[in-house]
Amino acid sequence: MPTILIGGGSGLIGRKLSTMLLEKGYDVIILSRKTKTSSNPKLSYALWNTDNQAMDINAFAKSDYIINLAGEGVADKRWSKKRKKIIEESRTKSCGLIVNTLRNNANKIKAVINASAIGWYGKDENNTSPAFTEDAPPANDFFGETCRKWEAAIDPVTALGKRLVKIRVGMVLSKEAGALQEFAKPLRFGFAAVLGNGKQIQSWIHIDDLCRIFIHALENESLSGAYNAVAPGPVDNKTLVTTLAKKVKGSFYIPVYVPSFVLKLAVGELSAELLKSITVSSTRIKDAGFQFIFPSAEAAVNDLV
Repeated sequence: MPTILIGGGSGLIGRKLSTMLLEKGYDVIILSRKTKTSSNPKLSYALWNTDNQAMDINAFAKSDYIINLAGEGVADKRWSKKRKKIIEESRTKSCGLIVNTLRNNANKIKAVINASAIGWYGKDENNTSPAFTEDAPPANDFFGETCRKWEAAIDPVTALGKRLVKIRVGMVLSKEAGALQEFAKPLRFGFAAVLGNGKQIQSWIHIDDLCRIFIHALENESLSGAYNAVAPGPVDNKTLVTTLAKKVKGSFYIPVYVPSFVLKLAVGELSAELLKSITVSSTRIKDAGFQFIFPSAEAAVNDLV
């Protein structure tokens, strides 16, 4: 079986993806800033440092494919000028390191599968706007510009003769961490916290389907370019939150609307992303032969809760 080199393999998506790859029989090497060991003979760790642009060349030489998930969490901390720089450079530097290592070292890499985000797109203009497709231009805001630089940093892979797939990831639903866990916190007290007016569309994806998209891109040579990783059933924030509330509390919950100014006081500029309505199309990945296990928010919540 081929060997998969994963950047950002210790994060939420990387842990799940690594497990799924190992279950399919792949050998997995996770790039890490620290030396780690594994009891699984098919899983190993190798050092890299994106700040110093250093890479374990031996691990690189063993690998057949690269999946790059590296990047600081967008919603982990309040945005400041320094935090924005960290978010951007954690993505562009990892891509630059991969490109330079490919360019300067003998290798057998067949393809690079690189994460991106639906932050590439702007907000819906109105409720009748068509869903964003992969050919839409990047948004003229911080996250849109970050995604543009992110993808531009990995694009030189194609000039090196390698197949490149860019996966624009939507809101990831997982039982371990992320949006679903944040929505669940107020439910401990019986409150379903709806953000703003709750009408903003959120393009989400179950973490299992997301990891399956990465594997689909890995295993199908016909895939190249950008693909949206979102479920075919985007829903508004109120629907997503109340779907979760019904699963957790039955009818014993109270919807509470969190005003936009309260969100802005709590998380600053990041509140604009939480309140942004963004309807993203999954048509291209479906046309590439991918089938969703969790196409609806109800199916995803029922599985994860």
